[in-house]
Amino acid sequence: MSDSEKNHWILWNQLYHYVGPVRFNQLLKVFGSAKAAWEAPAEAFVELGWGEKAIQALCMRENITIAPILDRLSKLSVRLITLADDAYPKVLRSIFDPPPLLYARGVLSFIDYPALAVVGTRRITRYGQEVIEALIPEFCSSGLTVVSGLALGVDAVAHQAALDAGGRTIAVLACGIDQIYPPANTHLGEEIINCGRGLLITEFPPGTPTYPSNFPVRNRIISGISLGTLVIEAAEGSGTFHTAKAALEQGREVFAIPGSIFSPFSAGTAKLIQSGAKPVTCAQDILEELKVGAENAFQTVRERIPATEDEEKLLALIGDEEKHVDELIKMADFSTDKVLSTLTLLEMKGLVKNCGGGVYRGIGRK
Repeated sequence: MSDSEKNHWILWNQLYHYVGPVRFNQLLKVFGSAKAAWEAPAEAFVELGWGEKAIQALCMRENITIAPILDRLSKLSVRLITLADDAYPKVLRSIFDPPPLLYARGVLSFIDYPALAVVGTRRITRYGQEVIEALIPEFCSSGLTVVSGLALGVDAVAHQAALDAGGRTIAVLACGIDQIYPPANTHLGEEIINCGRGLLITEFPPGTPTYPSNFPVRNRIISGISLGTLVIEAAEGSGTFHTAKAALEQGREVFAIPGSIFSPFSAGTAKLIQSGAKPVTCAQDILEELKVGAENAFQTVRERIPATEDEEKLLALIGDEEKHVDELIKMADFSTDKVLSTLTLLEMKGLVKNCGGGVYRGIGRK
């Protein structure tokens, strides 16, 4: 695609709320290119059956110029990927209405890695937090990228748990790439961008506020970019159902965490399970269903996540032999808690194997 044509894709995106993915695809077919469509008179679109508001929006074209947009994106180090690019994520390309254009901040290469959407209530309970803290490290160590929407509650906890586990995470925004919503998650959003293991994406043009109508639209990307969707907690009628519904329509797997019959935040997950969602009691339930190749994924994680100084010391002491934790405590001159926590992190990264009985063996790195 020429720079001129790509710029016209960006220009059309500024009219997103009038010219969404379906209409944009239509104008490409009718006019042959975004540039030709941009230069066509408004009357030409009447014949396509476009509504009055969309036709009126076309009159705004003469007031939109590309230079300020590109300058704004450049200052934020925003990357752009179009549906015509080879780098466009394959799983997202397969949905009914893939976004023509994605804005991205962070590590763009993560966009086509195997991913799992983790979603749920904004009013997460302690039970929901414990579930996330137990499952996310296993997903990350098995090579799955954790995808969510950066909202309060389940979304934020899932993103943070992935980062804490040394894994990858993608946040899909319901607003422009030049802002982070909600403001309470600004620090988390910046950490995702800057940590080297995260990515923020959106299809909405810069400057777009977080309108309520944006969330269902955004949710189809969360599910569409993922192999499956896991619902942690959700009340009946929760907006989370939009993501689960989109996942089913896209032919993706839907998983749900069973919860207490007395908790209103488990009523939604119970309903999903009754409707056919797969109940999850451990990470392996999902990894087996999605056929995630754990050993290959472990190697990817080992290559991408360097060990800390303490981890390197323990790895050197373990070598390729089996060592008991008591022996490691003496050799490393660390506290018991420090050795145990470090071994847990090394196990998550696939660098050591817990052989049982307090015995660990190094797996080794290439």
